[in-house]
Amino acid sequence: MRRPFALLAGVLLAGACALPASAADGGSPGDQGFTIKDPKITESSGLAASRLHPGVYWTHNDSDDGPYIYAVDSRTGKTVATVTLRGIGSPRDVEAISVGPDDQIYVGDIGDNLGGKWPYVWIYRLPEPKVLEDRTVTATQYVVKYSDGPRNAESMVVDPKTGRVYIIDKNEDGGHLYEGPERLSASGANIFRPVAPVDLWATDAALSPNGRQLAVRGYFGGIYYDWNGGRIKREGRLNVPLQGQGESVSYSPDGTRLLFGSEGADSAVQAQDAPEGAATASESPSASGSSAPGGGSGGLGGGGNVTTGAVVVAVGVAVLFGVRRLRRRGRG
Repeated sequence: MRRPFALLAGVLLAGACALPASAADGGSPGDQGFTIKDPKITESSGLAASRLHPGVYWTHNDSDDGPYIYAVDSRTGKTVATVTLRGIGSPRDVEAISVGPDDQIYVGDIGDNLGGKWPYVWIYRLPEPKVLEDRTVTATQYVVKYSDGPRNAESMVVDPKTGRVYIIDKNEDGGHLYEGPERLSASGANIFRPVAPVDLWATDAALSPNGRQLAVRGYFGGIYYDWNGGRIKREGRLNVPLQGQGESVSYSPDGTRLLFGSEGADSAVQAQDAPEGAATASESPSASGSSAPGGGSGGLGGGGNVTTGAVVVAVGVAVLFGVRRLRRRGRG
């Protein structure tokens, strides 16, 4: 618990925290942010933009739910499809979701609230439904082990070009990017090996659709890397909005925006301009944002115009929500 309070104190003293700025008009559906209105989604822990359905984002609950993922229409905040995963057993701690090549959805059952006690975790893969309706889909289940022993993780990405899966473990003092085998195998264990340090207490990550940039978020900040096929190089800081329990991040389909989600009922998904270099060839980053480290509006390192009172209220809400949940579930 000491680290979150220390970080919050630093934020207040530096005056670097700001409430997220209002999104600019225009852009593709969903890249301006939205609120998840489904009462069944109270612990949204992962977020991924649909490749087949514009304006739709996939999410899931953390634990104590079941083998479900939800398609949320960002224009209304309502769930337009609930997909039940068949043939995978009972999920333990689902923490991440990503869409890979060939419109395949990957679900990371990779959390470990015991701090790294489970000898293995799982990844599930299923095709993204072409029609959005409640349905049951057969998923492939993969067993995951780490070369250096069990660990807790909440971040998983799939390279949009190669389909290779990567995991970032969750460690208060910083973790590592773990690289999976070239192709996951449904028979036997898939060994993930550390390939690079990640300087953050990571709660989620996302790869830009063009495969050039990795965004990693934590509770109180974020960083982004040049991807280069998993050979990452740190580029700068992200403008992460202050949220009660910041657990998810996704690029917009065109790569111009980053969307940050939080757990809780009626949770808000807030948008920021993505750093330069994440946009697809046919798009360019918004001129209203800054790609420089610490630039932009809203979030840590931002220069938004809010009163000190508003900042204190936001921090107070974040602390109360986070402390209650951390005590209840023993997280972090």
